[in-house]
Amino acid sequence: MAFRKFLPLFDRVLVERFTAETVTKGGIMLPEKSQGKVLQAMVVAVGPGSVNQKGNLQPVSVKVGEKVLLPEYGGTKVSLDDKEYFLFRDGDILGKYVD
Repeated sequence: MAFRKFLPLFDRVLVERFTAETVTKGGIMLPEKSQGKVLQAMVVAVGPGSVNQKGNLQPVSVKVGEKVLLPEYGGTKVSLDDKEYFLFRDGDILGKYVD
């Protein structure tokens, strides 16, 4: 997989955004303009964490495979093997979904 060739540093989290729904539950096709931005993503790689003021390592709050909620703006786009991923700081992630 592409994310095995890339390891985020510090408190960075590499995510893959979910694709926008192109068809409603009733079967109606949605045009691109009305689809909206997808704010949910799957965590594919995490960094080791950041060092706090006391010099201790503070681990990242999400794990690989978790579904997270992203802010509407931000993140850095990364292309790996013709796939788009995004890098966010751990503190920028708004929340994670619990099953």
